[in-house]
Amino acid sequence: MLLDLHPLVILINLVVLGCAMTVHEFAHNFVAWKMGDDLPKLQGRLTLNPLVHINWVGWLMFAIIGFGILGSAPISAERMRDPRRGFLAAVAAGPLSNLALAVASALLLRLGGWSAVGYYAYHLPDQVVDPLALLAALLYASVFWNVLLCVFNLIPLFPIDGWHIVQALLPGKWLDRMQIPVTIQQNVRPLADFMMFPAFKWRDWRTASYYVFIALIFLSFIPLGGASPFSLFVGQPTSAILRLLVF
Repeated sequence: MLLDLHPLVILINLVVLGCAMTVHEFAHNFVAWKMGDDLPKLQGRLTLNPLVHINWVGWLMFAIIGFGILGSAPISAERMRDPRRGFLAAVAAGPLSNLALAVASALLLRLGGWSAVGYYAYHLPDQVVDPLALLAALLYASVFWNVLLCVFNLIPLFPIDGWHIVQALLPGKWLDRMQIPVTIQQNVRPLADFMMFPAFKWRDWRTASYYVFIALIFLSFIPLGGASPFSLFVGQPTSAILRLLVF
């Protein structure tokens, strides 16, 4: 679904998403490096220079249609001192950095008393007549997009961060077969397998998870009376957090 194509809104989105994406990918790389992965440093990714991290096509797509691949981080659990905890910290650092940016932007809006100004300036760009209104619109957009990126990246579907976070949190072995109810073993074999080896089965379902993710993206662009999957899983939590931070 297309966003507001007013030139000023697109410009604001490009600036805000460029900053959000840069901080997000830098956080992944920096924490991974701290956890023992040398590749981010060798590739020169320990920088806040957006040119190092940006995916140009995804950046433009996100600013116009609200979806796109903003960047990537070459981090690997195998190169870390503690693969499970290190990878969990490095992956979680991305969405948490976006939440931190959203909170910082919201604080500036509140301290300046610009919450209403930012909201109306962003949604009614033709009424932006002074630098203060433009600054307020940028801060409001920063809260909105950073919250959205945080929530979106916590969805537990491959290849986004949420899938990797769940993978790192799940134990390799959980229950023995005798501990699983016979009904589940006989009728819900995938669940029984998952209860025995959660992390390994989660990894095995990666491809299926990816197909679900792609299907949800396509469904988001089909008119469903405002009831698309992402409006439920991303839009509603984003709106709730946005109201809490800004108003």
